[in-house]
Amino acid sequence: MTPNRTPAALDALRRQVRALEIEGQASRAMLPFGVPEIDDRLPGGGLPVGALHEVAGGADGALHGAAAAKFAAGLLARMDGPVLWCRRHPDLFAPALARVGLPPDRIIFADAGDEDGVLASMEEGLRWPGLAGVVGEVSKLSMTASRRLQLAAEKSGQMAIAIRRWKRTADAADLGRPTAAYSRWRISAMPSSPLPTAGVGPPRWFLELFRCRAGQAFDLEIEACDAKGHLRLPAPLANRSAGAHAGQDHGQGRAAA
Repeated sequence: MTPNRTPAALDALRRQVRALEIEGQASRAMLPFGVPEIDDRLPGGGLPVGALHEVAGGADGALHGAAAAKFAAGLLARMDGPVLWCRRHPDLFAPALARVGLPPDRIIFADAGDEDGVLASMEEGLRWPGLAGVVGEVSKLSMTASRRLQLAAEKSGQMAIAIRRWKRTADAADLGRPTAAYSRWRISAMPSSPLPTAGVGPPRWFLELFRCRAGQAFDLEIEACDAKGHLRLPAPLANRSAGAHAGQDHGQGRAAA
């Protein structure tokens, strides 16, 4: 018997899969951002802790990954326990991570000789209880490797974050390839928020969520993590009505890949 593959049947199947994905998150621990403009667009009102998430820098940040690293650190700063940070190059600026709530005494560094070593260290770290999460800096992330990390994170209930870094900006096209990560983010540095007097205001990021299971893709201007890892909407946007803000959101109504 030939299965019914009409558009209506396919739409119904997609709705059933989406419902199952959302239902499956009910029992997961969630980490909300505390910013309604972000949390309202995430299934469950935040990021699942027991999952793999990808973060990359936009523009020149695709090379050095500073904003992506601080975004990841801010997420884990709001969780209890030490963080295992797996890397190939010891160029992480610890004071910058401390400024977003993740001091050096909470970080365990695992230096690997190659990216396979980074991925292996991440997977091994996810087997150890008591960690707030595991971070790994990699340029390539295959479907097989990402699936292993996703399954390990689900089993342990710990957060895994893959920070994507490349030697050349052109190599960042690898980010377009599919992976098993629950969510995929891109963080770009922007000019600081203006102040009414002379001085440098809070740093800003252009935050892009371009994939999230059962969620919407969107982009948003946001003030970077504070000393406790919290993001917040810049004052001009926070004081804007919800309707006006929605009209300015470049990603509103765009389906996640």
